[in-house]
Amino acid sequence: MSGQVYPCIIGGEKVFSSDGKTFKDINPADVEDVVGEFPLLSKEDVMRAIEAARKVQMKWALIPPPERGRILIRAAQIMENESEELARILTREEGKTLAESRSEVARAVSIFRFYGIMGYRLKGEFTPSADPNTYLLTVREPLGVVAIITPWNFPIAIPSWKIAPALVCGNTVVFKPASYTPLIAYRLVDSLIRAGLPPGVLNLVTGPGSTVSDELINNPKVDAISFTGSLEVGEEIKRAVCLRNVRVQLELGGKNPAIVLDDADMDKAVEMVVRGAFGLAGQACTATSRAIVLESVANQFERKLVERVKQIKVGNGLAEGVEMGQ
Repeated sequence: MSGQVYPCIIGGEKVFSSDGKTFKDINPADVEDVVGEFPLLSKEDVMRAIEAARKVQMKWALIPPPERGRILIRAAQIMENESEELARILTREEGKTLAESRSEVARAVSIFRFYGIMGYRLKGEFTPSADPNTYLLTVREPLGVVAIITPWNFPIAIPSWKIAPALVCGNTVVFKPASYTPLIAYRLVDSLIRAGLPPGVLNLVTGPGSTVSDELINNPKVDAISFTGSLEVGEEIKRAVCLRNVRVQLELGGKNPAIVLDDADMDKAVEMVVRGAFGLAGQACTATSRAIVLESVANQFERKLVERVKQIKVGNGLAEGVEMGQ
């Protein structure tokens, strides 16, 4: 079953791939449910998005920060008004439970409100000088064009906490979401456009990392890169840009233990480990991936953990009573 074909957004225009190719956005809990189809953009399409962002960057930077912030606050209100619909889209795409998706959408709303208010607080500093005829000032200036590349496990929260500060500080953005979760990204961008964001300030590009991300990382007209994903890809990005004057922000994977001591409330410890390991469909960079337990209580902890895990109801995140989406 085919879903609706959605466009990318470049320079405020709805854009499809130059060769007409698309990829399917499929519900992981129901492979017959095609959430939508999105363009497989070419390198040239991505170059166009970067050019669109650069063309309007100075004009966007000249808009007073409080006004930029007000646009973010309006976008937050739009997302809050449509939060239930957004949460259901998120669950269909990513697989986590509806309750978890509602919490993530609420976090995105809060992020945009927070950075919207920060538009009133962006300021430099005045520093006293030893010379009576000299004034020392610092002024905050945007970096320019920011490439934002995000994963699928938190497909609205992670883009929000990258896009919101970039925009309120006067940068323009080219945003590549994960190919598993493009619709929630499209709706995020659409909310900002409806809130009054000028054309070209935020551009949405979709497609494989080998084409889209590669151009975002290597294009000399990109001034900053923010990436969340695997250690391996993060190291590739670092190597690719180390000789260029490019700001890079890398949020990579981790190995996260829970430590259980012999005086712990064992039932509570088990519950915390289960939540950390299996909540959010088990897909979080901070998910509990191992437990370090004192030998004196290891057998007791293991027995209780196995009993609790057997009780977890796994299924479609939209279904009632499901604890772990699939």
